[in-house]
Amino acid sequence: MTERKPVGFPFETWIDRQIREAEERGEFNDLPGKGKPLPGLDRHLDEMWWIKQKIESEGLSMPLPPTLALRKEAEEALAEARGARSETEVRQIVEDINHKIREAIRTGLSGPPLNLMPYDVDAVVSEWRGQR
Repeated sequence: MTERKPVGFPFETWIDRQIREAEERGEFNDLPGKGKPLPGLDRHLDEMWWIKQKIESEGLSMPLPPTLALRKEAEEALAEARGARSETEVRQIVEDINHKIREAIRTGLSGPPLNLMPYDVDAVVSEWRGQR
């Protein structure tokens, strides 16, 4: 499809002709997935589905803004504390993330609002004990 559209030839007609001729030459016969349903047709997709799919298929990653990265780290720390082996370990994990949260509140981070307060260490420990 290296030829240029002839002057005075409508785009739609010219494109239709290019597709028809390619089909006649069999250029679409060996495409991967031919005759198979399109994946994901049955699920609801948000408006950014194609960007997310492209990022995933290319193996790309995008760094989170600092506030969102800290929120994610805080969630992971809380999950880690719930699975800790000892009360001392729970306290250390929660105190470490609380230090980072306090520092972020004190200095401010770029990105969306942090909306995160330090965890109550005793409450997390009490929850941990309840799971044992």
